[in-house]
Amino acid sequence: MSMVRRALAEFVGTAFLGLAVVGSGIAAQRLSPGDVGLQLLENAIATGGALVAIILMVGPVSGAHLNPVVTAVDRFFGGITTGAACAYAAAQTLGAIAGVVIANLTFSLPGVEWSRNHRATGAHFLSEVLATVGLLLVVFGVVRSGRSVLAPFAVGAYITGAYFFMSSTSFANPAITVGRAFTDTFAGIAPASVAPFVVAQVLGGAVGLALILVLYPRARESADAVVVPHAEEIR
Repeated sequence: MSMVRRALAEFVGTAFLGLAVVGSGIAAQRLSPGDVGLQLLENAIATGGALVAIILMVGPVSGAHLNPVVTAVDRFFGGITTGAACAYAAAQTLGAIAGVVIANLTFSLPGVEWSRNHRATGAHFLSEVLATVGLLLVVFGVVRSGRSVLAPFAVGAYITGAYFFMSSTSFANPAITVGRAFTDTFAGIAPASVAPFVVAQVLGGAVGLALILVLYPRARESADAVVVPHAEEIR
């Protein structure tokens, strides 16, 4: 039952994240037509703010990974078992899809509408590698410093900023990348662009892992507190 609760927390948390990303993108398009810069700002602020709240919401149960790359790296350091990591990744991917479908429906759009927003360029690939590296360093750096209480705010701030300093707008999350293919709106990504983005994120995860090993050689000691400390049993 503990594993079920943890996987459910990852599903719910990632669903809310997908809802925040896509829902705020749709709202931004409607509130600020013709001003792409303002749309992106609205999307970024809403996503970053929601991410802080979501991590605080599900973190005590599962650690609020909300991202298969974070889960994979935490598995490497022993913060989570292989079985739990597989359950997390599946729950995160399904949650992201569910959240995006719900976002479409809440704005009176078809539940599933494949995106036509092609993003697979060399610049986007490089951006996704770097965005994922940065996210991992933020997560493990904060945890290793013993200031896990700041993790929700650090992660939210990083994602908000990376919307603008990364040309890809910093997806940095395979589950959310898959989910965003299900909406033909501002935040969508064409299905043909999903695989290159996921490959870039996995590569970023490998680079991030290498840097963590060098920068935080004792990261294994705090791996069970990623992204935030969480209890094995929730009463």
